[in-house]
Amino acid sequence: MATRGQAAKSVSGASMSKYDVEVEARLQALEAKVAELESAPAPEAPAAPSADVNILWKIVKMMEPNFDVLVKKFGG
Repeated sequence: MATRGQAAKSVSGASMSKYDVEVEARLQALEAKVAELESAPAPEAPAAPSADVNILWKIVKMMEPNFDVLVKKFGG
């Protein structure tokens, strides 16, 4: 005679399959991580761009009109 295993029960009392139990465990882990992230302090605002970054942006803007020529010359 085969013995019956005891299935896990959900909050509502319904039986849960092994897959359901695994999914529930993953869901609880995700919810815990979300709660942890929500309670973490907000990151500080980024600082103003440095002069080097501003110079790079100027170079990029000067290159934009010639972008097609640069692609043909250097490949892409």
